[in-house]
Amino acid sequence: FDDCKGNNKLNFEVSNPDFKVERDGSLVALKNISEAGRALFVHARSEHAEDMAEIFIVGPNEKHGALKEIFKIEGNLGIPRQKRAILATPILIPENQRPPFPRSVGKVISSEGTEGAKFRLSGKGVDQDPKGIFRINEISGDVSVTRALDREAIANYELEVEVTDFGGKTIDGPVRLDISVIDQNDNRPMFKEGPYVGHVMEGSPTGTTVMRMTAFDADDSSTDNALLRYNILKQTPTKPSPNMFYIDPEKGDIVTVVSPVLLDRETMETPKYELVIEAKDMGGLDVGLTGTATATILIDDKNDHPPEFTKKEFQATVKEGVTGVIVNLTVGDRDDPATGAWRAVYTIINGNPGQSFEIHTNPQTNEGMLSVVKPLDYEISAFHTLLIKVENEDPLIPDIAYGPSSTATVQITVEDVNEGPVFHPNPMTVTKQENIPVGSVVLTVNATDPDTLQHQTIRYSVYKDPAGWLEINPTNGTIGTTAILDRESPYVQNNVYTALFLAIDSGNPPATGTGTLHITLEDVNDNVPSLYPTLAKVCEDAKDLRVVVLGASDKDLHPNTDPFKFELSKQSGPEKLWRITKLNNTHAQVILLQNLKKANYNIPISVTDSGKPPLTNNTELKLQVCSCKKSKMDCSATDALHISITLILLSLFSLFCKSFP
Repeated sequence: FDDCKGNNKLNFEVSNPDFKVERDGSLVALKNISEAGRALFVHARSEHAEDMAEIFIVGPNEKHGALKEIFKIEGNLGIPRQKRAILATPILIPENQRPPFPRSVGKVISSEGTEGAKFRLSGKGVDQDPKGIFRINEISGDVSVTRALDREAIANYELEVEVTDFGGKTIDGPVRLDISVIDQNDNRPMFKEGPYVGHVMEGSPTGTTVMRMTAFDADDSSTDNALLRYNILKQTPTKPSPNMFYIDPEKGDIVTVVSPVLLDRETMETPKYELVIEAKDMGGLDVGLTGTATATILIDDKNDHPPEFTKKEFQATVKEGVTGVIVNLTVGDRDDPATGAWRAVYTIINGNPGQSFEIHTNPQTNEGMLSVVKPLDYEISAFHTLLIKVENEDPLIPDIAYGPSSTATVQITVEDVNEGPVFHPNPMTVTKQENIPVGSVVLTVNATDPDTLQHQTIRYSVYKDPAGWLEINPTNGTIGTTAILDRESPYVQNNVYTALFLAIDSGNPPATGTGTLHITLEDVNDNVPSLYPTLAKVCEDAKDLRVVVLGASDKDLHPNTDPFKFELSKQSGPEKLWRITKLNNTHAQVILLQNLKKANYNIPISVTDSGKPPLTNNTELKLQVCSCKKSKMDCSATDALHISITLILLSLFSLFCKSFP
């Protein structure tokens, strides 16, 4: 090859990977040639020109005849073919060729000649999409390409060539014509799988694999155009060593190269390293194309530093009777705050027999929050000493142990507070009959002062007395009545009356305690029964003379209520006009003995409860006898309202279905 300008930047490319061409043009076989009959193409390109040569390799006993004779030797091209008059050898075309176009790339030969006939080419790239890339000279058989090819788009074209007459009828063929696009190094390596983040534990041995970087090259993977080599261009930061990591140039594996001592997270400027990784094709030669990506490597923490208290003894003061946090215990830990190797767990190991104290970790500060959960009593103990240890959530690594600095003492001083007196018992309960005389003693309360060392006096007072029935002696705590106790009062709930009393000591300022008194009131028959209803209406010509059903109720409790006794008082006149009949324990029925004239009548009725002694209520039932026409009741003469005759019976009340006693 000679471009007539010194062959500057000359490069040879061989279609068969088993061969290569040296700079001086020597063709070298890279493997043993086991069979004769090889055909290959060599593409040469310099700075100023390019060309292609087709080479045939024949056995030592074969004669070197003319090109036409060689084409006739079956199998010489390394591709099994039927014996035909059309010879279509494979064509190799470099991608990215420069104009001018069209450019001749090969030739189809017919041994029978083409007189009176012509070549026809078809297939993908000719008359199928993408159309018009290749064409053939119908007479000479020269095949040409009309534009530059891209191997990464289409690497191979399978066409068919045939010989036809001028009318288009096939004379010979079709024969397959293979066109291969020779790869050019026109694609840079690319890292497609980012972001790339790797983790390695601090203190890891030299040679620990961190991660793998993989780049992709769209060029032909069987050529050096896609043969990649990896390299670290830059490491940030550069301390404690500018070469903390190494990358395998072929595999892309990143490994540690420093000693475990230098891989110490707690001594590094930052636990994050960034590496600029380069991938270069052409096996890493200077002429290769490059692509870069950033690999982020995080040094993970392991629990190689135990937590330590900032001091051996902490002080706290708390008032008796108060709960909550009393002191925050501080610790230091050099491990990663985002991990269980830093988070502290506190335990009270001594001085807390009554479980009055608890300690929890503040998740933001890692401090131990010591709290009082059961109120302390100064009179029982004015001082407490706690022994507390701190550990991590994660266990320490085997060669590290917790030391004396992982325990601390807390001295707690309890301050005396003037506490309010305490009633014994509380609440206080007592049972009394209602209606006991005013001035009766209900109960004498007892309250004591927890501040036994202060020798204070106690006085009593009424705090809440809803009905105003009670008083208390301020000195001895005796509670008496100032009014009649009434079980039926609205201030009594479920027979119980509740009042509150205060016990006040003589401290400065004084402290107060509250006591609750529940008085259960026993019932006394002090309420007469009441009768309902007290008004009834009936038509003067009524056929049903059952006038009304009467009911009775009593505010008292059984046995001071039902069964009730219903009676009629003495009737005036020579004839009896009505009678009363008991229906059950609480109801009776009034019945007319005859029809009455339109008028108002008063029926005297007495109802008596079952108490001992029994109480009786005398009541008059007002009976209105009205005229009734066309379903209308007229009680105007009796000062009554007009209502429907359908309301005559039972007069607005339903019959209670209770059994007779």
